Amino acid sequence: MKAALVQAYGSPIAFAEVPEPTIASPSDVIVRIAGAGVCRTDVHILDGALDAAFHPTLPYIPGHENAGYVHEVGSAVTHLQPGDPVIVHPAITCGVCDACRAGNDMHCPTWRFPGVDGNGGYAQFMKTSARSLVKLADGTDPTLLAPYSDAGLTAMHAVKRLVPYLHPGTTVVVIGSGGVGHIAVPLLKILTSARVVVLVPDDDRRAFINRFGPPDAVYLTGDDGGLRAVLDDTGGGAHVVLDLVGEGRVPADGMRMLRKGGVYAIVGYGGSVTIEHLDMINRELTILGNQIGSYTDLVELMELDRQGLLTIESTSFPMEAANDVLHDLAAGKVFGRAVLVP
Repeated sequence: MKAALVQAYGSPIAFAEVPEPTIASPSDVIVRIAGAGVCRTDVHILDGALDAAFHPTLPYIPGHENAGYVHEVGSAVTHLQPGDPVIVHPAITCGVCDACRAGNDMHCPTWRFPGVDGNGGYAQFMKTSARSLVKLADGTDPTLLAPYSDAGLTAMHAVKRLVPYLHPGTTVVVIGSGGVGHIAVPLLKILTSARVVVLVPDDDRRAFINRFGPPDAVYLTGDDGGLRAVLDDTGGGAHVVLDLVGEGRVPADGMRMLRKGGVYAIVGYGGSVTIEHLDMINRELTILGNQIGSYTDLVELMELDRQGLLTIESTSFPMEAANDVLHDLAAGKVFGRAVLVP
């Protein structure tokens, strides 16, 4: 089969013919990939930034945002049939540990992350577990829905965790207006009663994010990262800051935007912030890290899409364009989500 490969860190994606995956366990499922989302994590993978955390053996097939059709099932799989449209939860989990039984699949101690720690969906076929597949409505074209499986799932999980903090009269500031942001903003409007403020780098991003939700206010980041705009808008600080960027000065700015009792929710990564204990105590702040989401989160997300309450901005590209798409993503030229089609 045709596949895109990470052959060496610091080098572009390579393309090659590789063997198709095969059923090895009764619970295995082979998915024919219709679309594989391109994520900023893929940029970090190519840079080698995730090697220490996941230790993948090179070369391997990236791609952790996947959707397609069931191609072949193991002997124990009875609820899925070849041809069923599916979206792929990014984690493969055991299903029997305390975390899995509690519905926190992503906390499974034996979890695997295809596309990050091993072969993923930048190919014609990929192997996963029956536990990881959400069946879509009959007749659904899953191609452009693929980014829901990570970008959407992460947004869903992060927003659901913020619901207890976002009662009427509160304000949440979203830093980030791209692939995750355009999903997170409408989810905040659907699941909470909070006022939603978004910070964007330029007027093009302002026009883009205003199409979703829409937010209650959008401000340019400007020279101070949007700090003054947020403090003025909120009368002293936001109740919640949802950081979808996590790089450069953004984490420090995000913490400064909080009022007493505020919550800093982290989704984007690559940067850091210094935690001053006295400030944390005096302002009684909370920091929440967010890692993808559960299987149930993905099921609920796809139901919102099915009902027409949520939409995703996806553009498809041939798999052979992977390097160009990754370059544009790193340069901030991709406003929604890009999807590679084998």
